[in-house]
Amino acid sequence: MTNFYSFHGTVTMINDFITGQNGEKEGCYKLITVENGLGTVVNFVVSPTTYVVDHVIVAAGDRITGYYNGDAPVPLIYPPQYQALVMVKESSYQNVKVDYFNSQLESKDGRLRLNISSYTQIVLTNGQPFSRKPANRDLIVIYGPSTKSIPAQTTPYRIIVLC
Repeated sequence: MTNFYSFHGTVTMINDFITGQNGEKEGCYKLITVENGLGTVVNFVVSPTTYVVDHVIVAAGDRITGYYNGDAPVPLIYPPQYQALVMVKESSYQNVKVDYFNSQLESKDGRLRLNISSYTQIVLTNGQPFSRKPANRDLIVIYGPSTKSIPAQTTPYRIIVLC
């Protein structure tokens, strides 16, 4: 179970992030700078293993949310620099929740409960079907409308299982 933290804001800059001494992975990693509108700035290291929802291209000016492991060590620099696990580009037609969902399919923060339907697509990060129940796992949930109850309930469009 990953302890997901997130940061939401506008992309202000995207640069190559150099790893290794010989530059053998040059161009494979990106450093995305995000500002939240209140003056707080965060850098996300986006690697080939970072899951970008819907595989969209992120550009300067886009509104995004970056998710990272809140328990992972980070360098003591400013602005803070986090290894991005999941990146989500803001969209007006879908909501995204990244969290651990328990046996009742309720998120760890208690804000969202899932009602799976026969139309809910449940897949792995590589796009292949997931054949088990998604309970007790880290999930990326893509959904539309939800109830105003606590926790809110929704029938997701798609669930991506983070194995």
